[in-house]
Amino acid sequence: MEMPLRRFVLLALATIALWPAVARAQSAPEACPRPEAGTNVTEPEDLRSQNGVLKVEFSFHNFLDAKGHMRYCYLAAGRYQSPNLRLHPGDLLVLTLKNQMSLPTEASPMPAHASAMAEACAGGGEMTASATNLHFHGLAIPPVCHQDDVLKTSVRPEDAAYEYRVRIPVDQPPGLYWYHPHLHGFSKGQVLGGASGALIVEGLERVNREVAGLPERVLIIRDQDLLNPNAPAADSASAIAPAVILDRDGDARNTGSGTGKPAKDLSVNFVPVPYPNYEPAVIRMKPGEQQLWRVLNASAITYLNLQVLLDGKPQMLGVVALDGVSINHNGLGGKGLVLQNHLGVPPGGRVEFIVKGPAEGVKASLMTRSVNTGAGGENDPARPLATIVAANEAPEPRSALPAMPEPLVEKKPAWLGSVTPLRTRRLYFSETFQDPSDPNSPTTFYITVEGQSPVAFDPNSTIPNIVVHQGDVEDWIIENHSQELHAFHIHQIHFMLLEFFGIPVNEPFLRDTINVPFWDGKSTKFPTVKLRLDFRNPNILGTFPYHCHLLEHEDGGMMGLIRVDPPESTEVPRVLQPASAGGPAKNRR
Repeated sequence: MEMPLRRFVLLALATIALWPAVARAQSAPEACPRPEAGTNVTEPEDLRSQNGVLKVEFSFHNFLDAKGHMRYCYLAAGRYQSPNLRLHPGDLLVLTLKNQMSLPTEASPMPAHASAMAEACAGGGEMTASATNLHFHGLAIPPVCHQDDVLKTSVRPEDAAYEYRVRIPVDQPPGLYWYHPHLHGFSKGQVLGGASGALIVEGLERVNREVAGLPERVLIIRDQDLLNPNAPAADSASAIAPAVILDRDGDARNTGSGTGKPAKDLSVNFVPVPYPNYEPAVIRMKPGEQQLWRVLNASAITYLNLQVLLDGKPQMLGVVALDGVSINHNGLGGKGLVLQNHLGVPPGGRVEFIVKGPAEGVKASLMTRSVNTGAGGENDPARPLATIVAANEAPEPRSALPAMPEPLVEKKPAWLGSVTPLRTRRLYFSETFQDPSDPNSPTTFYITVEGQSPVAFDPNSTIPNIVVHQGDVEDWIIENHSQELHAFHIHQIHFMLLEFFGIPVNEPFLRDTINVPFWDGKSTKFPTVKLRLDFRNPNILGTFPYHCHLLEHEDGGMMGLIRVDPPESTEVPRVLQPASAGGPAKNRR
């Protein structure tokens, strides 16, 4: 939750260095305009591929608002802020990114980036407060320059526009993905400032007939610094509200009560819902209409637990896809819908579900329940997000799925859950305090492969923590040795949840981000999740990261590297023996 003191001081100095640019920015028009609290939720602009190609010119901007918070945004064609990028499997995305931030180029770099990387994709490789890049979260595309490299790509304001050329794989599951900066050391600040947007691979209705013909609504929930950090609670509960304990970054620590000051405010498609009054945004829909809601948690550090309430009662929501993949995209058949009355969504996670609009006059709302992030986590209390207003004159969402789709016929590999893993690995999250007796002292974050020593991620290192071969399937058991919730994410691939806290689960669908429960500080057994990871896709050859998707943890060192090499020689057949929980399977030649 906290960052190392050296990093904190360097970022503070970088912020001080911004003030000359800040004065210029304040006199200029807002580069990243945002709506007022309590206003209607409008959908992002849709940019669609034409004849198999989507060409987009992005400019990346920053703006210091009246509260002293730095905003960041992508503008397409100089006017569309964070548009939806809509493509089909097999389409080509040609995206040029021009960094137009007003930060001075001499802003302090991360300590680990004292020298440029020899094989940098752009900008000399240095990652500084004035640089940025792009990550296409969830896509199975090559982790190489001009596609989905985040380790060597650093686009500075003085650089020419940097071109990304991303071919959506023909077998990419249709669904909701997203784009955001992934500049190590500065990801949290840029995402917290609003730099994020949806990428939609079209065709969900071809896989899942449950959504055919439905109007669709894209909702991006972001977090941001508190607009009213010094305000007391707004109601009578303030007299009994839990005491506010801050971490060294100034965020409210988890109260364990489900109430209290949040660590961050939330917004819905940039409409803020600020503490302490939580004036909700407004979503208008026709009475009783069914819609597909595609919800992205683009927060830097905030967990969500979503509910739709009608007259205060939770409604059943028809979940059709998680993290971009339809829940029936497994070749197993069955209904493509799971009914749930609340939906946990970690930072970086996505959920697509069917909502039925309320009748006129019914009090309806979208809210997030509280999330217990552990004694060391930030405070994510229960709060409203949007009022749902039913009216016959409500406008339809701008997009709807085809009513009579042609079924998607594709050749898929064997279902991941039926594949015997080559080996089982163990990894664990941990944190160390500079002063073990003071939980507010500087913290370093780690994700460690069992048998290796905990080391904070070094962006100058080219040595992977894990090496696999394309075609492998592995089980990973991930433990949490810390007293705060973490969200495990790996680039390029999806995985299947097998066990939660050692208990087998029946989830025949895929994810790319998952919560790992926090340790209570007392138990002799650490909380775990067991995942089955799929390295069979030939598009993913190369080196890419896995990390906690709480971005201050990632920035603070909680990241590792995995390298996917070409398949091993198959000249001599291998007979795979069953994997044990403690080590690799044995190969007989």
